[in-house]
Amino acid sequence: MTGVPRAGASATWRYVRSAPGTFIWLAVLFVTTVIAHRVGHDQLTDILQNRSTNLRHLMHDPLPSLFRSAFWIDGNGWFVYVLPYVLIHATIERWLGTVRWLAVVVIAHVGATYISQSVLLWAINTGHAPQSDLNVIDIGVSYGLAGVAGILVYRLRGPWRYGYLVALLVVAASPVVWPLLNGSHGTFTDIGHLCAVLIGLLCYPLTRVGRTTPLRVELPPVSAHIVERTVTEASLPPVSPHLLERTLSVESVSSPRDALGT
Repeated sequence: MTGVPRAGASATWRYVRSAPGTFIWLAVLFVTTVIAHRVGHDQLTDILQNRSTNLRHLMHDPLPSLFRSAFWIDGNGWFVYVLPYVLIHATIERWLGTVRWLAVVVIAHVGATYISQSVLLWAINTGHAPQSDLNVIDIGVSYGLAGVAGILVYRLRGPWRYGYLVALLVVAASPVVWPLLNGSHGTFTDIGHLCAVLIGLLCYPLTRVGRTTPLRVELPPVSAHIVERTVTEASLPPVSPHLLERTLSVESVSSPRDALGT
């Protein structure tokens, strides 16, 4: 019976090793979540504020804030992310490889952040949002996850692809479209999630990188007479070396009449 748990542990370890980026990221999130539970509320607010991709940080230190914000989640949501990381992130990393998977994550995270914060800036300038939102806390991994969920469409086959695509667009667009229909508006994070999904769909070219087309060599046409001759010669039985040697010896000896010149 000890072989069954050992085989299960071995299979689990192989799966983890096949998607190192996903599980390293998940482990870092676990550590930062533990830290968030051990510090006080005010200290946690300062930590998250310093790592936020809000408008003020994007204007003054964009790269550090974009990097740091991807390793913190707000609240008690680490266990909520385990299943999506295993089913979505790990699946795409194993399919595309770590480099291309990470490219999708970065493009979706950065692109959705800048688009959503640009919408927020417009709302502040037009009086639809308060000036205090310049320092709003905007952290988390959901934009990267939404982008990878978008490119997952191309991993599915048949009717599953289209059913998943429709469900994904409904989930991502509803928080943005439904408030507009009711005369309100969604949050900038809702807009960011929708943009991240669309960015993931636009990353389709990354699914084609590295795939080679078989080389096709076009040979010149061959004459039918050459083919016929080749086939005929190939169909002849092999000649014995002894018979060939005897034939050559006979042909090399002249007859007496030939020798006399008659």
